[in-house]
Amino acid sequence: MIERIYYTSPYTTKWTASILSAFESNNHYYVELNKTAFYPEGGGQPSDTGTIAGHKVLDVVEKDHSVFHEIDTLLEVDTQVECEINWNRRFDHMQQHTGQHLLSAILSDVFNIHTVSFHLGKDIASIDVNVSSIDEDTLIEIEQTVNKAIYANKPLSTYYVSQDQLSTLSLRKMPDLEDEQIRIVEIDTLDISACCGTHVRSTGELGIIKLLKTEKQRGQIRLFFKCGMRALKDYEQTHRILSHVSHHFSTKSELILERLEKLEADFKILSKQNEVLKSENAHYLAQSLLDKKQGIVLVHEFEDKTLKDGQAIIKQLLQTENMIGIFSSSLEPKVILAHSTDRIHSGNLFKEHLNRFNGKGGGGINQAQAQFSTTEDRNHFISYLQEYLQKV
Repeated sequence: MIERIYYTSPYTTKWTASILSAFESNNHYYVELNKTAFYPEGGGQPSDTGTIAGHKVLDVVEKDHSVFHEIDTLLEVDTQVECEINWNRRFDHMQQHTGQHLLSAILSDVFNIHTVSFHLGKDIASIDVNVSSIDEDTLIEIEQTVNKAIYANKPLSTYYVSQDQLSTLSLRKMPDLEDEQIRIVEIDTLDISACCGTHVRSTGELGIIKLLKTEKQRGQIRLFFKCGMRALKDYEQTHRILSHVSHHFSTKSELILERLEKLEADFKILSKQNEVLKSENAHYLAQSLLDKKQGIVLVHEFEDKTLKDGQAIIKQLLQTENMIGIFSSSLEPKVILAHSTDRIHSGNLFKEHLNRFNGKGGGGINQAQAQFSTTEDRNHFISYLQEYLQKV
């Protein structure tokens, strides 16, 4: 039996161990130690990282009651090695996992909301709960209640019980385990849960818990949160952004939302006014193009706008009866054929002739668009279209 230091002494960061076995599997190197503080992935908690004999620990897995450490090289069996945990990562996981226990306990006991699953991600943690919605006021109440429990600095304890003893405990959730001995994590007077993860010594070490958002997930709610240092970093970033925005607008931070709402309202008014002006301008430009039209086909190249920007003008032109227009732009090797007649099918015309000019595109009856590999190919196609349409 190996000694699992992460259970007996989760605050241990350095120790000396012996290598019981070492092997290679699918180009990955693994070692098994006689004692380890490296937590293997499980129970929603990621594995620890750190070093063994100065070599990086990339992953830790548990299999057949043994713990195997993936490292970047193969070490020799029966040698003594110095081991060290990445403490920042370990303590972060301890904070998030303990925070989840406390949050789930408060949700269950106070709000009758029960946790279905837990995920501890690199940047954010989440739980899925068995309700279809949680309103904003309730989220605030939940957050305040959990943080009061943090400030109460309730001690945590861990111990083992047998299968027969499980029924004597007020477990938040009965575990589906066949082990003879089950590990229990208890938050004094608040929660008793079967758990194999690492945890802090008291709720005070969580510092703070911040509920971030909720998302609907298959008829349930996924609640995202951060504890401890993660919550502090989140606050630092949020405060920095808010301060920058406040300074930019020369507005107090508590008035930023009001300022943004006013800007949004002003923007909507200006957008509507801009659309009116664009429409009037398009009408004027369309009329000026019609005045310059020679023959039945209008050929025009936009000098200062893309074809997408010229669509408002083209739309105005199509309101004129028996109008056929070939449009291009000096900014891109594209062409648009648009008309308001019943004599041609723009899309079919492009489909029939584009290949000869190395063009690709298509469209419907009244309008089609094509793109070419070169401006020269586009111009040849325009000349061909102009000649073809004069005969229609």
